[in-house]
Amino acid sequence: MDILLVASAFNSLSQRVYAELSDEGHRVDVVLASHGPDAVRAAVREVRPELVVAPMLKSALPEDVWREHACLIVHPGPPGDRGPSSLDWAIAEEAPQWGVTVLQAEAAMDAGDIWADGSFPVPPVGKSDMYRNEVSDAASAAVLLAVRRFADGSYKPRPQSDPGIEVVWRDFFRQEQRRIDWENDSTRTVLRKLRGADSQPGVRDELCGREVFLHGGHPEDRLRGEPGELLATRSGAVCRATRDGAVWIPELRPRKNSGDPAPFRRPAASVLAGFPAPPGSHGMPGSSDRPYWLPEIAAPLELPPDRTTWADIRYRQRGDIGFLTFSFPGGAMSTTHCRRLLAGYRYALSRPTSVLVLGGARDFFSNGIHLNVIEASSDPAGESWSNLNAMNDLVEAVLRTTDRLVVAAVGGNAAAGGVMLALAADEVWCRTGSVLNPHYRNMGLYGSEYWTYSLPRRVGAETAERLTTEALPVSAATAERIGLVDRLVPVPAQEFPDEVERLAAGLADDPDLTQRITAKATARHADELQRPLAEYRRTELARMRAIFFDPQAPYHALRSAFVRKLPAGSARPLAAGDAL
Repeated sequence: MDILLVASAFNSLSQRVYAELSDEGHRVDVVLASHGPDAVRAAVREVRPELVVAPMLKSALPEDVWREHACLIVHPGPPGDRGPSSLDWAIAEEAPQWGVTVLQAEAAMDAGDIWADGSFPVPPVGKSDMYRNEVSDAASAAVLLAVRRFADGSYKPRPQSDPGIEVVWRDFFRQEQRRIDWENDSTRTVLRKLRGADSQPGVRDELCGREVFLHGGHPEDRLRGEPGELLATRSGAVCRATRDGAVWIPELRPRKNSGDPAPFRRPAASVLAGFPAPPGSHGMPGSSDRPYWLPEIAAPLELPPDRTTWADIRYRQRGDIGFLTFSFPGGAMSTTHCRRLLAGYRYALSRPTSVLVLGGARDFFSNGIHLNVIEASSDPAGESWSNLNAMNDLVEAVLRTTDRLVVAAVGGNAAAGGVMLALAADEVWCRTGSVLNPHYRNMGLYGSEYWTYSLPRRVGAETAERLTTEALPVSAATAERIGLVDRLVPVPAQEFPDEVERLAAGLADDPDLTQRITAKATARHADELQRPLAEYRRTELARMRAIFFDPQAPYHALRSAFVRKLPAGSARPLAAGDAL
């Protein structure tokens, strides 16, 4: 069928629906509803779709469109649920189960007949993580079923007046309901509120006399203080005391009208570094990356099993297998992230293992360089250059590992340099719900991270050219079919880490493992003789440097528009986050 996707943003769910409908043989076009109702009407006239599907929509479809064409809307709530903040209410009310419904568009919001639905358990994670995983899994399955039913022509959708469907309207979830009462809220309540707004819109609060939005939350088991007191920093996050414990907050966002030149999400410690120190603070101003008046308290790379604290990079060992896991907000990796992960990788290489698993956590694997940190820098071109070189150093370390097998365990989405980081490994294992964007074009970049070496050797020169120029999302199934991925892991997001551990144990027990490691070292030596990795790096970086240090290069305007959420000219923006 000819299908038109209408979305407020080409976010993770929209990309997954696009990729999986394309896999089913449908011709799929995309129009952004954020470009206005006339853009939607124009796309409908041009495409003449048999079906319109809206996977993520913040505004209503034009009435003439849904009256004249079959339009299916994805609502992130169970049958009968209505309103604009469904997932927020699910988290706030600690619902054990939630759902997704595919509805026929009509005048009343979320009131149309039901074409398909699905349910899922609500995990103890942030809203954006749940959206990209449990919600995405249920929504994708429901959309594919609804499209098959529509194409068949014999299915009659269920009206919401059917017995057994309870209609519940849930109002917009406001900041007043998210507000944290630091004196009285328990740590559990604070975490629930933070997780319910981790990506968007954040929890409005006040720090050092300034209004900010808090993004993300993780428990802390040892640090304590007066409720609301800032206690420490760690790897860009800040720790804040509750009445019965403490929480780590990875990111802050200044208000847009605060006068801050960078009013967007970024590491919390760097935002605090620009605030005036509280009265009575000790120490001298130093780095702009963290507030000098708070101690930096590191967590060990190998965290003891009895600890409950936040660390974005961890190492553990099970017999002959090392596991280096990492999880960065939004999948973005700043210069500091890359350098710390490289240090962790070098530590992992010092351990006596024959298999090293890189990644393995649920949600994002990596989306490459950190555009928000770059945009906030006083020298965006210089920071872009530093960030890219740090990313290249990390990828090169993986490519040059010849004494063990390295597995990239991709539990969530990956894009740009994050895909190339995975491709540097010997094997790529990918959860079936993941979406890959192996390209840089939408940000006006040529790309680096040794992609000109890694991508063609996996998929061939012709496919590599197509992937990087078409700049379209790739489903996990297609990634495996074309050789981008070696193994699909068909499990829910919650089960991914355990399944990766099981698969890694099987790899470590493979009687041919020693032979494979020897063959790997031989192949790397042969490749180096044919064309050194240093030459790939020089060529790629020459192209990227010319872009970074050209003030007129489109990259700078595209980066700024993406980070500051300004209108974008492309129908397919970079896949580095979600609009919830």
